[in-house]
Parts: sequence; C-alpha cells; structure tokens
Amino acid sequence: MANNLSIRHLRAFIAVAQHGSFTRAAEHLHVTQSSLTATIKQLEQQTGLILLDRTTRRVLLNQEGERFLPVAERLLSDFDTAVGDLQAVAAYQHGKVGIAVSPSTLSCLLPPVIKEFHSLYPHISLLLRDDSAAGIEQHVLANHVDFGIGGNHSEQPELSYFPLLRDRYGVVLAPDHPLAQQQGAIAWQELKHEKLLMLSTDTGIRAQLSRNPAGHGIELVLAHPSIEVSNPAGLAALIDTGLGLSILPALAAGTHSFEQLRFRPLDHPAIYRDLYIIHRLGRSLSPAADVMLQLVRQKFSKMILPPFVEAI
Repeated sequence: MANNLSIRHLRAFIAVAQHGSFTRAAEHLHVTQSSLTATIKQLEQQTGLILLDRTTRRVLLNQEGERFLPVAERLLSDFDTAVGDLQAVAAYQHGKVGIAVSPSTLSCLLPPVIKEFHSLYPHISLLLRDDSAAGIEQHVLANHVDFGIGGNHSEQPELSYFPLLRDRYGVVLAPDHPLAQQQGAIAWQELKHEKLLMLSTDTGIRAQLSRNPAGHGIELVLAHPSIEVSNPAGLAALIDTGLGLSILPALAAGTHSFEQLRFRPLDHPAIYRDLYIIHRLGRSLSPAADVMLQLVRQKFSKMILPPFVEAI
C-alpha cells in the first residue's frame, strides 16, 4: 500500500520524467542527485512497481510510468493551485467576505466602510445580504456569511454579539402632522389617541418593542395598531398620506424611504435599539473577513453618526 507517498515524491517523479535525467532533474529541484535517486526509489517501493527504465545515457518512462505520469501531474497541479489560492487569501489577493446586515445599516452607514475596504483590498469581493434581525442570525448560523450586523433578536447560544451601535426610537410622521410642528421629544402619553401604523410582528423592530417593559403608556400605544406592514417602503408611503404615524429606531427612519417624513425622539421613557456584530462561536474568520470586521468597528467608532445614533 502506498501510504507514505507525498508531494515530494510526485515532484521528483515528474521532474525526472520531464528532463529524462537524474542530474538535470536534481538541478531543477535544487536537491542532490543522491537525494533525488532515494526519493524515486521510495516511490517505486511504495507503489510496488518500477516506473523508470534507466540506461547509461537516459532515463525513460516504462509502461507503468507513462500511465502514472498524467495522474501525478494532475494531483500536483491541483495541490499547487490549492496552496496558491490559500496564499492569495492570506495576502488579501483573493477571496470573498459575506456580511448579513440590516437594511438601515447598509444604506446609512456601510457605504463609506465598503469604499475604503475596496480601495485597500480591490481583489476581495463582498457579498452583502440585507435582512431582518432574525434573518441575519440565521445567515450567520448557516455559515452563509462571515458575520452579521444587526439586533440581538433571539439570543442564540451559538452566536456571539459584540455591541456596536445604539439608536433611539422615535415617532415618524408626516410633515403636516400637528406633532411634527413641536420641538424636542414626544412623550408616549401623547400617542394614546393617534392612529398607529407599525411594521409587522415578524420584524426585528416590532419584536424588540414588544419586549420592552410595560408602563408609561407604552403598552397602550402598541396594543392595537391600525395597520401593520411588512415592508418599510410601504410603511413610509402610508405615513406620507396622513393615515397615521409610526414608531421606528432612528437609523431605520433615516433611510431613503422616510426622507420626506419627520422624526421626533420618544421620551418618558426613552427606548433604544442596540446593534451588534454577530459571529458564530467557534468559527474562525478568514484573513479578509477579519480585516473587514475590524474596519467596521474602527470606522463606526469614529464616523460622524446620524442624530440619535451613538457608538457603544
């Protein structure tokens, strides 16, 4: 059984076959001729076959050697390609980084980070998946991405959550709404008699709101929304028509869908959403993914953030 064959044996055999000489093959491989001869002898002992016919002037492949040569060349080529790919990844010359991220973070905060990453590592491709908080966790758990940026939706024990940002919840309303005219924060009590339009219960934003402690009129405001919508763009359109108002975190309210609307922070009490870098425990990051993660942390900690958003 050829249990101890190695890449070294394949290189030696291919070099001798190509050069037809132990002397020239040894020079090509930068080894001594005696070392090369010993390596070929080991190969033939392991296979149980003579692969080369030696004459006084030349070394030739016999029938078994000719049959083995293309197999050896293919194995060596695959090995060299695989090692080259690994070295390219280590040198940031090749690879892909996958990130699952909330739509608001992708549109409001990530573009300058992505631009800098591509200027530093132009050969690394990025795969960005925008999804809900639950979807982000599932992408990370399924290894569809290297890490995620989103809320702690379900405290999965297989995931680590590194705090990154915090944004404040507020009221989103049409510019001509009476509450839009007042300055400063709006108290929850002021929303008791307003028509509430909310994202549906399967979204991370709605799930977090439902977990907030009762009191200060919060439960009365959230108990019976007039309309529930699964898509933020549809929610913005309904608010713009004057059908009612909604409650969103500042980043979500800062996306393009809501740019014609007004945002007022909520108070008494103020409620916040925390965003995390989410990574699967026990899974190491590729060099490129680790660089991207560190760049996200660095840039987010130093960038000028939108109102009511802060680094943590």
